[in-house]
Amino acid sequence: MKIGYALCGSYCTHAKAVAVLEELVRKYTVVPIVSENVAATDTRFGKAADLLAILEALCGREPIRTIAEAEPLGPKEPLDLLVIAPCSGNTLAKMAHGITDTAVTMAAKAQLRADRPLLLALATNDALAANLENIAVMRGRKHVYFAPMSMDDPVHKPHSLVADFSAVPAEIERILQKKYGKL
Repeated sequence: MKIGYALCGSYCTHAKAVAVLEELVRKYTVVPIVSENVAATDTRFGKAADLLAILEALCGREPIRTIAEAEPLGPKEPLDLLVIAPCSGNTLAKMAHGITDTAVTMAAKAQLRADRPLLLALATNDALAANLENIAVMRGRKHVYFAPMSMDDPVHKPHSLVADFSAVPAEIERILQKKYGKL
């Protein structure tokens, strides 16, 4: 099975996302995808070049970084499943409203137009506020799944939700089993 693994914003969760990826590459062929911001932005959580090097080393190929590189994922290089981990509130809102202006949103569009599954591991500080309606929109879409999530800091960030990244591999198995039967 071939899966796409996309990272966007929510830089504070990248270490958790990479830990999941380390597990996934032992079982699947993984196509790494990053948003243009992830590919170019150094943060207090790490340098962009270091993250890109880790992704390439784990997956054995350079991450897809542009819309043009992501577009063939639907028709020419189909993925059995696309995971966006982390999926930022910004990316969630774009997908909910049909905006395709990053490599990650293009990969998602390509996946859904081919009726293939998309798993979102949400990480956003406004999930229970401005992005709540976008969660509802995406939950109503065919072939879209969410990793289990919970509030990460109810006292200091009362509108925030973050996926349980450790649950992503089991969710992938469940979705692939449902879509394709025996693996």
